[in-house]
Amino acid sequence: MSKQDKIERLKKLREESRLGGGKKRIEKQHEKGKLTARERIEILVDKGSFQEIDAFVTHRSNAFGLDKQHIPGDGVVTGYGKIEGRPVYLFSQDFTVFGGSLSETHAEKICKVMDLALKNGVPIIGLNDSGGARIQEGVSSLGGYAEVFWRNSMASGVVPQISAVMGPCAGGAVYSPALTDFVFMVKDTSYMFVTGPNVVKTVTHEEVTSEDLGGASAHGTKSGVAHFASDNDAVCLHDIRKLMSYLPQNCEEKAPAADPIQPDKSKAEKLNEIVPDNPNKPYDIKDVIDGVMDKGSFYEVHENYADNLVVGFARLDGRSVGIVANQPLSLAGVLDIDASVKGARFVRFCDAFNIPLVVFEDVPGFLPGTDQEWGGIIKHGAKLLYAFCEATVPKMTVITRKAYGGAYDVMNSKHIRADYNVAWPSAEIAVMGTKGAVEIIFRKEIAKAENPEEKQKELEEQYSAEFAHPYKAAARGFIDDVILPEETREKLISAFELCQNKVDTVPKKKHDNLPL
Repeated sequence: MSKQDKIERLKKLREESRLGGGKKRIEKQHEKGKLTARERIEILVDKGSFQEIDAFVTHRSNAFGLDKQHIPGDGVVTGYGKIEGRPVYLFSQDFTVFGGSLSETHAEKICKVMDLALKNGVPIIGLNDSGGARIQEGVSSLGGYAEVFWRNSMASGVVPQISAVMGPCAGGAVYSPALTDFVFMVKDTSYMFVTGPNVVKTVTHEEVTSEDLGGASAHGTKSGVAHFASDNDAVCLHDIRKLMSYLPQNCEEKAPAADPIQPDKSKAEKLNEIVPDNPNKPYDIKDVIDGVMDKGSFYEVHENYADNLVVGFARLDGRSVGIVANQPLSLAGVLDIDASVKGARFVRFCDAFNIPLVVFEDVPGFLPGTDQEWGGIIKHGAKLLYAFCEATVPKMTVITRKAYGGAYDVMNSKHIRADYNVAWPSAEIAVMGTKGAVEIIFRKEIAKAENPEEKQKELEEQYSAEFAHPYKAAARGFIDDVILPEETREKLISAFELCQNKVDTVPKKKHDNLPL
């Protein structure tokens, strides 16, 4: 074979690999509103930066007619590229090849880039679009999944792991995204579930569609499995690029800094008036975030799930920070099971990757009721408490209004080693709200009074004057300062400058035992 023949052979193999399952299957992919594996990579990474690995790998199985179908790449495109100039490893499953099903070699390709990501301290991004395990290969494909899962576990907390579910993801395949840090889904074209609609119907006699059972809406609002739900493939990939701008490459680095941008002037000016005089009247905590953080920098995570707690990334004077905030607009900002788990997961991610935490607190307590108690609010609420307790990154808390009961302790209080705790003049730091406290403390006095309602009102005013303010906590040093709302940004920036090289340790242990 001549040199030219050898070159032509390489070109032919490359072309076969790029075509995947062929033009007809690519057209079907487009008809479903989905991009191909390679089109997704082109949008995700910087132009011209993708370098493919293992383009010529084919499956080894010869059972059930597989010996007649050898497609280079074997249903997954793997390699590395750059996002905003920073390297990432990635894999993108190709549904046009055997339905993106995972074979032994398909899994080996994914494992190789995961190993490289861990070795080199680089994030790993997985674009999932697969019919599941390749049935013809039996236990070999199942073993392949387990190899991927093990690497997800080993990489956890070492490098950021991002999953995008951009088509089907069912059965055992769902556990790899579940083990990663953030899960993106695409509305109407992606779904994930352990057992599909047919099995559900057989076992429980429920009739449900794939979308209702495990679509982006279901997992973004009900289960909390998905952190982001995007309108289409292109938007999803741009959303991943945006998320990556807030994250470091690995647990040894800090997140990249950006140029500081002052918050919108009108939003900053409204801070002094934002908390209503009526303690029971809601307001939007996102307006507080926007008035303090760099303009347009807040990127919310889990926006439509447990919205009584707001979490997300923002920039403060150009630095990446994690935001945890009670939302008075939803359930008065109370902590419940879902909010506690949501917050705990986010806090632990930020701590693992050196992202400082800013807490905006307005919490009346934990949600009461049999559903919450029987569902384990004690155990799940402890997760959020534990996450804040073990976090060693710089931790700041701003109490805007209510900080009642055990929820005061949980929301990054000074007692669990927060670095800088301040309160606005509107803050109320107490065991419970005024009405409840008076009814307990002065129960007998109220019962004996000629006019119980007037007596209760009088006692509530006395109690409020005595306890519904931040100054008792300030007198004990439980908060570091009482500040004007308009001063919040500059105070936080100043505190972070002092804490940016913070060194804190936890007792030596094999690992913790988070209350799961």
